Amino acid sequence: MLNLANSEKYRDLNPQQIVVKLADEGKYIASESSFYRLLRAEKLMAHRQKSKPRVNHPPRSLVATGANQVWSWDITYLPSIIKGKYYYLYLVEDIFSRFIVGYSVNEVERSDLASVLIEDCYVTQSVDRNQIYLHSDNGSSMKGATMLATLERLGVIPSFSRPGVSNDNPYSESLFKTLKYCPRYPWKAFESLQDAKSWVWTFTHWYNTEHLHSGIRFVTPYMRHYGLENKVLSYRDILYKKSRSKNPLRWSKGTRNWNPIQEVALNPEKEKKSLIKRIEN
Repeated sequence: MLNLANSEKYRDLNPQQIVVKLADEGKYIASESSFYRLLRAEKLMAHRQKSKPRVNHPPRSLVATGANQVWSWDITYLPSIIKGKYYYLYLVEDIFSRFIVGYSVNEVERSDLASVLIEDCYVTQSVDRNQIYLHSDNGSSMKGATMLATLERLGVIPSFSRPGVSNDNPYSESLFKTLKYCPRYPWKAFESLQDAKSWVWTFTHWYNTEHLHSGIRFVTPYMRHYGLENKVLSYRDILYKKSRSKNPLRWSKGTRNWNPIQEVALNPEKEKKSLIKRIEN
């Protein structure tokens, strides 16, 4: 088996290809797993082709310690009453506060429309050059020439998910799930573009100013984005501690943690994940 695997004919092939080629020649020497097991034992499991082996790079880790440091954005479909036709919702979210900093609803998906939205968010939030990272997946609207030129002109630093890995953009995915599964989401398709725009405006207002987000200690994204959360969390902390002092036998542990979350990470490294977990606990 070793002589065969290392021969000039088969040395550039992996065990799966070797076994299949042997089968086509009417030969069966051993299974793929047997070849793999033997090659591992002999420390011969190096890349067996002239091309460079595939390298899986970890996603870029970004950490926000305040608002307007890291934004995440994506595009999702909104159904129309015409079969096969959709409206496109472009949505930008601040990962630290979960605040929707901007959105637009369009009939097409294009890089120039996304560029206009990002620039509007940039101006509305009074962002400085090189202040903010903008994370997205690898869609054509995200990596189009118009979008990249706009980001360079504004001084916004682009960040992209790995190709085909939706988990690298979790904040936008979570927001879209909240949007489409909230009780306010219409059962029927949108009758017009204006109908879709009106509903998204209502959702955004509710989400930013009324929704108590579980990922930020159940304060609204608006409170956290504009530094209004401390008063609310402090009041809750005092209330819980007073309740515990009145009847300590009902509390097996300490009171609930109402301290503000100090940092939020996008695709954190393993060490960073454990640090965030300790902070939240």
